[in-house]
Amino acid sequence: MRLLARGHTLDWPRPPLIMGIVNLSVDSFSGDGLADVDAALEKARSLIADGAEIIDVGAESARTNRAPISEEEEAAQLVRFIERWDGGGLLSINTWRPAVARAALAAGGDILNDIGALPTDENARICAATGAALLIMHSIGVPKVAHTHVGYDDVIARLDAFFAEKIALAERAGVPRDALILDPGIDFAKQRADNLRIYRELEHFARFDRPILLPVSRKTVIGDVLDLPSPADRDAGTVACIVQGMLRGAAIFRVHNVRAAAQAVRMIAAVESAG
Repeated sequence: MRLLARGHTLDWPRPPLIMGIVNLSVDSFSGDGLADVDAALEKARSLIADGAEIIDVGAESARTNRAPISEEEEAAQLVRFIERWDGGGLLSINTWRPAVARAALAAGGDILNDIGALPTDENARICAATGAALLIMHSIGVPKVAHTHVGYDDVIARLDAFFAEKIALAERAGVPRDALILDPGIDFAKQRADNLRIYRELEHFARFDRPILLPVSRKTVIGDVLDLPSPADRDAGTVACIVQGMLRGAAIFRVHNVRAAAQAVRMIAAVESAG
């Protein structure tokens, strides 16, 4: 399996990549948002030093209890960061709004992390024009609107159909299949049982032969299972999800605590390769 991302080529099998999270927003659900670009750049460099190979930077929180900022403000924050980024690794741009994606990818970046579930082919066409990889996340409805009522008779079957449809849409828009990443969208329009089943049956999605990104970090489902209302207390649960995900074929983990995640991946890889 191969991933192409704006001049970069990654080949599997290999240990999973760690994607470190940088929130250029004070509204981050985990409480680690940084509105100051200098502080965000310093944090991103520290995440690379801790073992991140991808930095995922976003300027608009996905929290549904916060009003969206303007496209102009979001784009300006991202461009200021991108134009000054010098820390190495791949740079992922976290936005679902095409105008922001267009401005941000014009400034640089290797991956577009679209949490909007790709309702049209516009973001795919932007990636095709720039050579950026496209990360397709499963969700339902418009971002920034709560969909906690959504349930599925069979969440795996629903994800199967979604990924097949969106891969075809992206390829028609000109994105090579080797430039696509799939994200099952943990906590997005899903119930606790749906999230846990996705963790348990993640290897099912190997049928698409694309890297699976597992966004495990400090998720609500971890808080529900462990009775931990504060996201900052969920790092041990996050590591447990990394172990499960790695054993079931996840290729990328999106996390806040990069050092813990990188150490977990290294340890699992050592055990799996022993002898």
